[in-house]
Amino acid sequence: MIRVPSPAKLNLFLHITGRRENGYHELQTIFQLIDLYDWMTFTLTSNEEIKIDGLSEIRPEENLIYRAAQILKPHAKKFCGVHIKIEKNIPMGAGLGGGSSNAATTLIVLNQLWECGLEQEQLADYGVKLGADVPIFIYGKNAWAEGIGEHLSFIDLDQKQFIILKPDCFISTQLLFSQKTLTRDSKTTKFCAYQLEPSNFGNNFEPLARQLYPKVEEAMQYLDQFGQAKLTGTGACVFTEVTNEMNIDEILNHSPCKSYLVNSLKESPLNHFKVTR
Repeated sequence: MIRVPSPAKLNLFLHITGRRENGYHELQTIFQLIDLYDWMTFTLTSNEEIKIDGLSEIRPEENLIYRAAQILKPHAKKFCGVHIKIEKNIPMGAGLGGGSSNAATTLIVLNQLWECGLEQEQLADYGVKLGADVPIFIYGKNAWAEGIGEHLSFIDLDQKQFIILKPDCFISTQLLFSQKTLTRDSKTTKFCAYQLEPSNFGNNFEPLARQLYPKVEEAMQYLDQFGQAKLTGTGACVFTEVTNEMNIDEILNHSPCKSYLVNSLKESPLNHFKVTR
């Protein structure tokens, strides 16, 4: 039995810079890994069944963990059944990348357990077929991302703490993308520009999320009292960077919704994962 953490991420900003002919949107963002973890347990079994516990509300064909395992099966030199149990701490549909992280963790662990022999780059190529932000969890490093999120330039970010609020709503990414007022032509920029003035970098989805989801508006207004509130991904989670002036306990205790205090990560703990036999 192997038990491993599956980390979440924040988008420190998110700009849509264009649209491809196939309908996919070009973007620029910074992925920051954080120490909010789902925990995944992998137990090899004597049959050939891939069984997943902890996500019963998601059908297998829509479950990224199941799909990740299916992708690896043809490469397995020592295929056997596996029972995957997930302890969810990362809220679903929140812009924190929980599903993508779980898929990446599955690829990383089963690649070793099944002795698939795939390199990190190959796993990332498979990962992007499951979701645009799966590769960031495969590589397990903070990154400046472009394209649909799969072109990564790894960066060093200062160690920070963040307060995250999870409004009691589920945001439809499809609904936000369908809005005619969504800004899709942000000017392309560089990481050095972000370093000079990070407060100038926002999230193109934020105005729509605030307008369409009153709970998001409430959470952002609350956090804006203490710092600069930002939306991560397409939401629903909003966050702000912790400063010395903040009374963290007071902010968390009076939050209008579920709240988290998290630390930034330099890299994913999975970067040092090795199966010992």
